Amino acid sequence: MKIWRVKEFGAVVIALAVFAGAEAQSRKNVRVTDEGGSVLSVVGFRTDKSNAPIRVQDLFLYENGIEQKIKNFTYDPTPSKIVLLVDNSQTVRADIEKLQEAVKEFAYEIYEGDQLFVVGYDEKAEIIQEWTDDAKKIETAVALFRKKGNPFLFDALSAVQNDVLLPLMPGNRKCVVVLIGDGLDRGSKTPFEKILGDLQKSNITVYALQLPDRTGGAFRRNQPKAVDVITQLTEGTGGVSFSFDESQTAAKAICDELRKNRYLLNYFPTNTSTYDARRIFLIGQEGITLRTKVSHPPTVK
Repeated sequence: MKIWRVKEFGAVVIALAVFAGAEAQSRKNVRVTDEGGSVLSVVGFRTDKSNAPIRVQDLFLYENGIEQKIKNFTYDPTPSKIVLLVDNSQTVRADIEKLQEAVKEFAYEIYEGDQLFVVGYDEKAEIIQEWTDDAKKIETAVALFRKKGNPFLFDALSAVQNDVLLPLMPGNRKCVVVLIGDGLDRGSKTPFEKILGDLQKSNITVYALQLPDRTGGAFRRNQPKAVDVITQLTEGTGGVSFSFDESQTAAKAICDELRKNRYLLNYFPTNTSTYDARRIFLIGQEGITLRTKVSHPPTVK
């Protein structure tokens, strides 16, 4: 993917072009499964007040209705890589100051070792701040937010995946996008189904701070309604959405969940096809709540 530099607001920011070149195509081939089977990123926690660890025998995994044998289920204490993807478009229903405050909440809540990467998008995606855990850098960088143009959300997600997160893989499995927007896309060349499938294939979890829908629930040709985009991105990848008005609560909940309740599940797929989507259904014994992506896209087309 081509990367180019532009000058905005008297500072240099890096713009992420939204079309993939040969280099990005090669990155899409990065393996996200182990030689010993497939890996799922899972959020898991107990609701029964028990202090007992969650064990393999407490879990049941199905692909397209067929039970799968789970090899390992292990707590993942590693630091998180969190991309904050912020809607900078003209008609987004939030003041710039409130968008800035929402981003800064994450800088105050991340754990030791976690890092943030801030991207603003309208008709292009621009790096506001590269990887950092320095709250002061985040506080300074968010001055670059603006409101301009249309929201090319799907292209921005594709750019973030290819240029920011895939280069970290497979070494870092805890890669997350926090979308701050209403889910509206108006002009992307990347189809929604493709970017959702790519995120699922790469085990990238999407959370959202959901802004009010500026379309009023209007029907969208060839793509879901804005509110449904948020639902499918979050639920489809194992994330969850919060109201934008609860940004402080959301930032704490997301950062806590990533550090305290994140697991890796390793299993051997059986009776499955690489040519078809594999629907995933993961449940636990009573008192255990689990969340993971809902599907493996086809790996061979």
